[in-house]
Amino acid sequence: MGAKAHKATYMRPLVPCKIKPKIRNVKKEILSIKTERLLLREIVESDIQNIYNGLSNPFVIKHYGVSYDNLEATKEQMEWYNNRTQFWWAICSIDNQEFYGAGGLNDLSPKNKKAEIGLWLLPDFWGKGIMTEAMPLICNYGFEKLGLHRIEGFVETNNHNCKRAMAKLNFELEGTMKDCEIKNGEYIMISMPS
Repeated sequence: MGAKAHKATYMRPLVPCKIKPKIRNVKKEILSIKTERLLLREIVESDIQNIYNGLSNPFVIKHYGVSYDNLEATKEQMEWYNNRTQFWWAICSIDNQEFYGAGGLNDLSPKNKKAEIGLWLLPDFWGKGIMTEAMPLICNYGFEKLGLHRIEGFVETNNHNCKRAMAKLNFELEGTMKDCEIKNGEYIMISMPS
């Protein structure tokens, strides 16, 4: 997988990570990543309202596999972000005053040196180049800091915006899984770029 280079600075987390994973040689430490306009930082408990705002928004969850009906239920997602096989960041303005969305690597497999990339943005920030700026940062972190060999995506076939963004970043379509998942009572197809 190729990704356009973006100048980034890695920083220690704003809040110390409380999880000490025991999988292979992967130590979970979410370093903050800065560019001229973005800050990718560790997701913290105080982000729960922003996470709920995204994962309850009908436009965001249209092509996303997770949704929540209330703030209490969103705690499940917050726990998932803290899982040792997930490396996810809050995507924010450089001054950390505005929350744009979240993105990261999940289902990390140290044995196979691979992970899945995921990202969602609040609709107010669509079409501003945030996804195409954040995704290479996340990929570079995976390759450089986690020693990954492969980063793959699983994208609903009718999510044309995401597929275009991934193609711009040199992800290549490896295939399509037909009728592989059920969403809203209907089978859906998943494209597999890497």
